[in-house]
Amino acid sequence: MDLSNLSPAEGSKQSNNFRRGRGHGSGNGKTAGKGHKGQKARSGAPRIGFEGGQMPLYRRIPKRGFQNYNHKNIVGINVSALEVFNDGDEVTVEKLLETGLVRKVEDGVKILGHGEISKKLTVKVNAFSETAKAKIEAAGGKAEVI
Repeated sequence: MDLSNLSPAEGSKQSNNFRRGRGHGSGNGKTAGKGHKGQKARSGAPRIGFEGGQMPLYRRIPKRGFQNYNHKNIVGINVSALEVFNDGDEVTVEKLLETGLVRKVEDGVKILGHGEISKKLTVKVNAFSETAKAKIEAAGGKAEVI
């Protein structure tokens, strides 16, 4: 290896990283891409959403109700939907996604107790209702919380 073979590290060079205010020849000289005069041409231009002292739109619009930031989006599936699996299968969140019983899992899957189940399944999901757990175990299967 010698000096002619050296190159910058992968990802270290930014393609749109223009050198601003370096003369007309650079294509970004004189006003440095900020146009002519005005508040946005100066240093210390206002933040995004600032409306010149007028009450901003995001503060004018009413906010209703309570937004719980700790809320979990848990997908519920009834016991009767598990009939698509074969007797003795192990049902996991991944298998539920593969079969299309669940489209998208954000925070977990809970099995609910509506319907009947006749197959012996080992179900491994995030949560079970009391009735769902009882029905799975009555059919000879196992309900395991992961």
